Amino acid sequence: MTLKSKCLSILFILSATVWLASCGVQNKPQREDGHTVAFRYSSLLTIVEYDGYTVADISNPWKPGKLLHRYYLVPRKEESGKWKEEGEKTFSDGTVIRTPIERAAVFTTVHCALLTELGLGSKIVGVADAKYIKVPYIQQQIEAGRIVDCGNGLNPVVEIIMDVKPEVIMLSPFENSGGYGKTEEIGIPLIECAEYMETSPLARAEWMRFYGLLFGVGEKADILFQQVDSSYTALKQQAEKAGEGRSVIVDKVTGSVWYMPGGRSTIGQMLQDAGANYPWATDEQSGSLALPFEAVLEKGGEADVWILRYNSDHDLQYDELLSEYHGYSHLKAFRQQEVYGCNVEQSLFYEETPFHPERLLTDFLQILHPEMTGLPALRYYKKVKGEG
Repeated sequence: MTLKSKCLSILFILSATVWLASCGVQNKPQREDGHTVAFRYSSLLTIVEYDGYTVADISNPWKPGKLLHRYYLVPRKEESGKWKEEGEKTFSDGTVIRTPIERAAVFTTVHCALLTELGLGSKIVGVADAKYIKVPYIQQQIEAGRIVDCGNGLNPVVEIIMDVKPEVIMLSPFENSGGYGKTEEIGIPLIECAEYMETSPLARAEWMRFYGLLFGVGEKADILFQQVDSSYTALKQQAEKAGEGRSVIVDKVTGSVWYMPGGRSTIGQMLQDAGANYPWATDEQSGSLALPFEAVLEKGGEADVWILRYNSDHDLQYDELLSEYHGYSHLKAFRQQEVYGCNVEQSLFYEETPFHPERLLTDFLQILHPEMTGLPALRYYKKVKGEG
């Protein structure tokens, strides 16, 4: 084959390839360039705004590189044009959410608290495990009959959900949960609230911006997050100037195991931001470490401070701690009565701290840097009293 023939053959192949590719483009509409919303901390959220709709991708926190869920946020006013012409093809690989959401069933107390703070409480028509939701507004609306209890969050009564006609159901996904049973069979879009799998406090809090978009208050949510970010960062800088704080151990024995926050967990990172001398700070786990008491005693038995969470109708005392586990008497913090307890039954710890980590960081600074002045009173923790 002559050089000229070879060149003609190559040109033919390239032309055919381009032609075939163009046919493929015609058969499958290509998405135009969109505007990617900048997230400063979140590693799980990717949001891109296009003409007439927004795509929100949630990465699978348990399977790196995989997608947990894709949402198409389509404004209610978008009734023609792109939605009618390309909607079915363009949005077939995800869940369409008409925005702003007007009616939602919310299965988690923390999201009830956030929506209420954003002025969206009236959009909540149903909840799960109502007795555990300590948001005053929600309890008032339940009592007034404006919000219904849909039953157990893991196995809700789908007939009740269908009666209140929510447009979405907000719930938390879990690894290897096997799906959502009947809840995902009734045709109501599920919003998978996976922010608890983020590994930094501000990354978790930044999800409020996604929820703001869903309910049409994106700008309000952005402003709130900016305030949280600014406050948290200022406190972190204050801790850096103060230098290393007191050494600390966290939580307590459950059954036969002490679940200590890993160094890369949300609490572990907050302790680092507070300048704590935390024995497990270099651990790479993003969850909890299941440790025998002996391991805690060996590595953290001489810690200056012990902070723990508990659930009770009264304040914890030292004799109660000792009755739970006699080995606590060997801890320096117990002997010197430097134990601080957070009663999650009587505080809004779980309702507030995921989206307001600056409030918890303030408590940590007070406890770990007692020399600091100008900080507000402890919000969640109290110094344990009673005989040791």
